Amino acid sequence: MGISATADRLPPGPRFAALQAARFARGPVAFLESMRRRYGDVFTVPFPFFERLVYLADPESIKQVFKGDPRVFHAGEGNAGPLGPVVGDRSVFVLDEDEHMRERKLLLPPFHGEAVRGYRELMAEIAAREVEHWPVGRPFALRGRTQPLTLEVILRAVFGIDDEEALAGYRALGAKLGEVSNLVVLLPALRRDLGRFSPWGRFLRVRNALDELIYGEIARRRADSDAASRDDVLSLLLQARREDGSPMTDVELRDELVTTVAAGHETTATGLAWLFERLLRHPDVEERLRASLADGDDSYLDAVVKETLRVRPVVVDVVRGLTQDTEIAEWRLPAGTYVVPAIALVHLREDVYEDAHEFRPERFLDGGAGGTYTWIPFGGGVRRCIGAAFAMEEIKVVTRTILEHARLRADRPRSERQRARHVTLVPSRGGRVVLEERLA
Repeated sequence: MGISATADRLPPGPRFAALQAARFARGPVAFLESMRRRYGDVFTVPFPFFERLVYLADPESIKQVFKGDPRVFHAGEGNAGPLGPVVGDRSVFVLDEDEHMRERKLLLPPFHGEAVRGYRELMAEIAAREVEHWPVGRPFALRGRTQPLTLEVILRAVFGIDDEEALAGYRALGAKLGEVSNLVVLLPALRRDLGRFSPWGRFLRVRNALDELIYGEIARRRADSDAASRDDVLSLLLQARREDGSPMTDVELRDELVTTVAAGHETTATGLAWLFERLLRHPDVEERLRASLADGDDSYLDAVVKETLRVRPVVVDVVRGLTQDTEIAEWRLPAGTYVVPAIALVHLREDVYEDAHEFRPERFLDGGAGGTYTWIPFGGGVRRCIGAAFAMEEIKVVTRTILEHARLRADRPRSERQRARHVTLVPSRGGRVVLEERLA
């Protein structure tokens, strides 16, 4: 339980930022759980470049943040550090207050409702084609196969690209962007171009090459007389207008498209890898899922996806920067503090989820779990991930397609650890599986 504090006092926590960063990198969730056991539901962790990082692990504090005034709780400010160099200055991820809401209103329609459901056939087609290339009887990392799959969905559904030569260029640069934007974007000290082999130099060259492709595509689409008849996200955004009638600029379109590449395909690919990492180590769950799908019932599939994202969230936390002194959980936190709703910790609360570390999809059947502030894999409030519906639909469609076309097994009984990669948690061995047989 916290105590009232003056504006210059923070909740308890460890010291030595470099040491905590190393402990976090070795095992993010285990580290945060140890902090919670020692310091309670609200604690401070120093990390390099973040002097005031206050973690929140209880639903009430998280509710306060998610429902709080967006002028006080700046999510864009918190995202700009690790994501800004990739997604740009006009991405909805890094904007705050009125600017964020204006962009969000333009982006919401293409990523919700019928627009998302309209991509199901495309998602299934791409997934089925990917499974055809998997080796039989030889272990492979599933995440390495779901990444090109989800990138293909982004390129076709969001960018609206179907030319094979253009797709090949985007595939190559999309993969390279993920490779060169890990440590670079997290450490400002490395953001110096010291030549073609320096981390920042490599990153800039890949980003510039991708930008050239994207701006070329935007120009071609603006000149396309048939653009209004297309249903891909880029075409819909080109037609979108703000309340004052103004369209999105080329820079804004570029930043939102890169946001879908950087944030959309990597996270969904990781979620799929985690789903099969869990599913294949629980054969009773797999058989029940196969049986329910054969009966045309998707409710258990939905529960499996939700349970996967609960026990293995792709993103460990979300960040808000305080613009003024604010009371949270009886602590008066000073302006400039970063408050961090800890997704992984609230998902593992025993007072919310019985046997919280266990993989039990049944808990999500019949509305038995998953509250607004206790199941938060996509964040919450006005900053909840715009692509959440798209990602959930894609994970379900791809999972169903894989199960229809393949019988997989884990390459070994032991579970894979959660490893930090940039701002995500990935399976330590990539979610290694063996394709035992093709089913169709």
